[in-house]
Amino acid sequence: MQVPVGTTTAFTGFTFSRGEVVTDPTLPVQNIKAKVESLSFGVSHSFGFLGKTSQILLVLPYSWAQVSGDVAEQYTEITRSGLADMRFRFSTLLIGGKAGTVKEISQAPRKTILGFGLNIVAPTGQFFPEKLVNLGTNRWSFRPELGLSQPIGKRWLLDFYSGLWLFTNNNSFYPGSSVRSQEPMGTFQAHFSYNIKPLLWIAINTTYYLGGKSSIDSIYKDDRQDNSRIGITAVIPTGRFSSLKFAASTGAVVRVGQDFNSFTVGWQKTWLKGVKK
Repeated sequence: MQVPVGTTTAFTGFTFSRGEVVTDPTLPVQNIKAKVESLSFGVSHSFGFLGKTSQILLVLPYSWAQVSGDVAEQYTEITRSGLADMRFRFSTLLIGGKAGTVKEISQAPRKTILGFGLNIVAPTGQFFPEKLVNLGTNRWSFRPELGLSQPIGKRWLLDFYSGLWLFTNNNSFYPGSSVRSQEPMGTFQAHFSYNIKPLLWIAINTTYYLGGKSSIDSIYKDDRQDNSRIGITAVIPTGRFSSLKFAASTGAVVRVGQDFNSFTVGWQKTWLKGVKK
């Protein structure tokens, strides 16, 4: 969705996930079950770049996790709390996204938009090399992606995203001296949304993951991703420039690492350049 230049949005959200929540499927743990709660704070800002609408976004999460599973055939429970990995995104519209003001964009006809984005996950999360379960991954992750937004009539919108996760090595993997590497992993997303009125909409979301096989000290694991998830999102206005967001998702077809349920509630506040409250 195109936003006016000079738009700043601050947001916070709380996510609860339960099930086989595995951030690292190479862990030597069987029958893993987890409850993970995350509180995130973020901010985004839009601007003009080469005449096109662009945006930067930063998210800082803090997580609490309760994890149980069998380690060497012995049942074990652990808890963790601390910072998770920070996320950054830069995006810009390539086609149909001329940078404009609130008035210019509101008066422009709805049309097909093609955009590019770069997502970065930085290794800022809590990580103990000697521990099996961590909140951080101790590596950098990059996902370049293309997104296509196609309006259908006056209220429907169909979005497609295709990206590729690229990972650096974790050179301090358990028990602290192992090297963990991971092959690129493709992601494909589709969002079908219905706009009831400004800041009030609902969407059905699907995501598919493919690839991402990993190795520890050059020994590959049977953890190739071939998973899909499905969910629903609803946004409800709480004021002229603020809204509540509710989201839920679950694993639909799962091979490894995505068989969990997730629920999110969030709130955001937007400031538009040149618009008085």
